[in-house]
Order: sequence, then structure tokens, then C-alpha cells
Amino acid sequence: MVNLIQEENIPLLKKELKNLEKDSIIKILFDMFGEELCCYQSSLTGFPIIWVNKKLLLDVGKFLYTLSSPYIMLYDLHGIDERLRFHRDKLPPADFSVFYHLISIERNSDIMIKVPLSEDDLIVPTLTNLFPNANWYERETWDMFGIVFDKHPNLTRIIMPSTWQGHPLRKNYSARATEYSPFFLNTTKEDLEMEGLRFKPELWGMKRKNDNVEFMFLNLGPNHPSAHGAFRIILQLDGENIVDCVPDIGYHHRGAEKMGERQSWHSYIPYTDRIEYLGGCVNEMPYVLAVEKLAHISVPEKVEVIRVMMSELFRINSHLLYISTFIQDVGCMTPVFFAFTDRQKIYDLIEAITGARMHPAWFRIGGVANDLPKGWNILLREFLNWMPKRLKYYVTMALKNSILINRSKGIAAYNKKEALEWGVTGAGLRATGLNFDIRKMRPYSGYQNYNFDVPIGTGISDAYSRVMIKVEEVYQSLFILEQCLNNMPEGPFKSDHPLSTPPSKECVLQNIDTMITHFLQVSWGPVIPENESFQMIEATKGINSYYLISDGGTMSYRTRIRTPSFPHLQQIPSVIRGSLISDLIVYLGSIDFVMSDVDR
Repeated sequence: MVNLIQEENIPLLKKELKNLEKDSIIKILFDMFGEELCCYQSSLTGFPIIWVNKKLLLDVGKFLYTLSSPYIMLYDLHGIDERLRFHRDKLPPADFSVFYHLISIERNSDIMIKVPLSEDDLIVPTLTNLFPNANWYERETWDMFGIVFDKHPNLTRIIMPSTWQGHPLRKNYSARATEYSPFFLNTTKEDLEMEGLRFKPELWGMKRKNDNVEFMFLNLGPNHPSAHGAFRIILQLDGENIVDCVPDIGYHHRGAEKMGERQSWHSYIPYTDRIEYLGGCVNEMPYVLAVEKLAHISVPEKVEVIRVMMSELFRINSHLLYISTFIQDVGCMTPVFFAFTDRQKIYDLIEAITGARMHPAWFRIGGVANDLPKGWNILLREFLNWMPKRLKYYVTMALKNSILINRSKGIAAYNKKEALEWGVTGAGLRATGLNFDIRKMRPYSGYQNYNFDVPIGTGISDAYSRVMIKVEEVYQSLFILEQCLNNMPEGPFKSDHPLSTPPSKECVLQNIDTMITHFLQVSWGPVIPENESFQMIEATKGINSYYLISDGGTMSYRTRIRTPSFPHLQQIPSVIRGSLISDLIVYLGSIDFVMSDVDR
């Protein structure tokens, strides 16, 4: 076994262990596996980080999974290229690392397991036998870093094309297109790329026929309206019955995490809007909160209320599109046109406040871009008076229609255990009866100050229950907005922290040191202290989060974006096997995903 702790750090580690609570998960792990095989990393993430030898990974994973209050959900899994990281004090030597983020619902707590790897031995055991949703995460980690997961059922490219060369998230992989030769596409290359897209059932363990029937393989997408974006799913069919299927993603990949390593902390904010392009300011929230943790920036109360207000407006906007397109997928057209009319009212309000509509990039590190304009409250009051009766129309005219109910109730159903196994969050998880909303369980931006209910289902999450949960969530968001309107505090719209607000012009013109500081802050951007931070939020489609690593520079060393739609699509085969093609269309409409959220 490799000792992960430097000898001089052992006394310090023992001192830290003595200060831990008796039932602390860290102390339990050290008592079980021995301190000589583990290393505790302090950070600003808000949860413990433990480094373990890869030979112990499966044992540690099983141990955490079988505790009395288990770490039941593999929330995230990915890699880090450690080779260019300067600040690694008290951490084990590593060229690369793999991290495993686990959540215990009963404890309402998280833990991160990290495995150090040397460049000449990039192999770790697969966790797919313990957590089925590790499949896609391990494939993406291999795709981006070249880390091999031993005994993985099908370790192939998932985000990049099958013909791609190299692993883009490695530090020696260029981040800018200008560093490459001009792109060209001739007939030979086009044929090669098209051949790479050919589906070969045998590679996925599928048979072309059995004793009684020859199966048909059908491509749904990536250009199909019911696929809700550039998403392809290959169906193995016996008549109209789905025997099996393979979701195929990556057509919308833009390298958002790679961009985070070449943009300044401030200039990356516009990219966050486009991760899930319907969420707008909702997607800015976890990023700016994570950076504020790194910089130790606290914001005024008014900033918190404004951020909540903008987030709930975008939540309603996204939910309206989801509810109406779900109704359209089942067969009713009219509600979509009504929904777009209602969404324009929200966009008019957002534009009046921010100057933009879909992607305002309006949240700032330490605050928001501007104060609220005169008359914002009048526009919000008009919307709050308008929306409830319109929402009632959607329910009475469409969602209570017997045809729609019969077409969606019981379709694509799963229970709480299955939801947790696949990393499902948001309405899909709460429809199983589990009350887990981050705004309530782990309040951020002052959500603890608002009165609202968390809609939950009766035990089984099916297509109909998922959409009805979202309807009720719109009512709750309207209730939150009412409180924002009636209780908007006075005060500044940004922090006066030096990392978020440049010195005043008067000081700049009188003091050379202040002028230098101003110049560097504006041209380079803020220099954020080295550390790691994490922030999760209740986004429009489930839990979204940013895991940021700062190496003490003007840019992020590692930006990891965990989105809800990625695990939701991975779950599709386990839910839809044995159903009809028409059931799949209803199922896809009930998931509420966009491909930018999946592919990043």
C-alpha cells in the first residue's frame, strides 16, 4: 500500500482527528481503514474530502453505502489534472486524481473521496457494480482525461466523437481553436466521421435477433422534434416494443469546463447562463456563490433578495415551457402558444431589470450588475396578478383532460430507490415521495427566510406526477416572488469587498497604489486565493452545482459543472425497457431536459 501522508504531517492529522466529533464520518473512516492509508483535505467546500489509495476505493465505497444512514447517491464523479497545480501542501503526490462525490439523504450531508494517480498508472476500479450511474461519469472521465476504469462494461467516448484524438481536459491540451490548424472537411473525412456514428449493436451487448424474431434498430434523433434537442437514442425494437435502447449524447458539447480554465473569474459568468440555456440567472447563482466562498465575500441582504427574485422568475419561465411542451408531446397544441405569451411577460420584466432577456449574465461576484430600476415593482405586481389564473387554465383545460391522464399516468415510472441509484434530482426525485429540495435542506442566498412548500409525490414517479409537481412548483415560486416584492430591503446592490468592487475614481486619481490595484482588477480580473469550493442549488431541472479549484490566480484551475440533465438521460434505458415507442415520447417530454445542460 502507498502511504498517502507525509510523515511530518501525521502528528497534525492525529490532532485534527481528536477534534472531530465522535460520530463524524471522517473519524469513522479513519478508525475503519487506518490513518496511514487516508489523508484528510481541508477546503471551503462545506463537506469532508478524504484521499484514499485506489486499492481501498471499492471497500470505502461499499462501507459508505452500507452505513446505517448510508451515502446512497453518487452525485458526481470526475477527474483533475494535478500536474500544473502549485498549491498542493499536505496533499498526497499525484499527477491526476479522480473524485467521487457521495450524498447521504438521511444525514443531509456529503463526502468526497479522492484517489491520487501517477501518470504511468492511470487505472482505477469501476464503481458501476455499486452505483449504476457511475457508468456515464466514468466514460466522460476517460474521454476527458484518459483515466481507465478497470472492468467498466463499455469504456468508450461519450462527449467527444469516436474518432477524436486526445483528452481535452488535460492541461497540455490547448484551450483555444486558434492554436490549431484551420478546420477542413473533405469527402474522405466526412465518410470517416459518418462511419464513426454507425451503431454496432454487438459493441453494446445487443443481439440482432433471437430464435423467434429479428430485431429492428431505429435511430430517434439527433434531428427529431421529440428528442428535445441534438439528442440521439438508438432503439432495439420488437415491433413497437422497446427491447433496449442506447442514449447517444455529445452533439451539443462546447467545452464549458475547459473554458473555465482560460477565462477570468469574472468573464466566465456569461458562459454559466448557457449551460442550461432556459435557466438564465439560475445558472449564475452556484458559480458566483462558489467564487464568493473562495474570496470570503459576503453580500448585502438586498443582493440576496434580488438573486432569489431573478432565480424564481427564470424558474417559472422554464417550467412554463416544460409544462406546455409536455402537453404538446402528448398531443395538444394550444397550450404552447399560451405559454409563450406568458413567458414573454417574464422576459419583459427581466429585460426591464437587466437589459437582456434569455442570458442576462447579470449576477456578479459580490453582487449584481445594477440596482433595480424604477418601476420594477409595478411590472412584477402585474405579472403576479396575471399568472395564477393562467396557470389554472393549463391545469383545467389540458392537464385534467382524461386522454392526457390516461396517456401519461403510469408511464415511465420508477421508485425512490431507483431514482437515487441513477442520481435523479429535482421534481423526478420528489415525485417519488422524497422531500429533498436544496432551497429548504441547504438554504442559500437567504432562502431560509421565505415561506414556501416543497411539492412531493405519493411514492412513484411517473410522467404525469412529474409534470404536476412542476405545476405546483410554479405556484410556490409565485408565493416566493410575492415575498420578494413586499420585503425588498434598502441598501447597496454589491459588496464593497476589494475583490469585487474596484476602488473609487476619486481614490484612483489621487493614489498610485490604488490606481495600480484598479488597473489590475479591471484588466486581469480578481486574484482569488488558492483553495477549493463547492455550491449546489435547486435549479430548474434538478440540482446544479459548481466545484471550483483556485490555484491562487486570475483563472480557475479546475471548473467542474455537475448538471441534473446528464444523469436523467442516463436513466432512460432502465425505465423504458418493455414499453412502446409512443411511451418513450411521453417519457422524454416528462424529463425536462435541454442538451446544453447534458453536454456542457
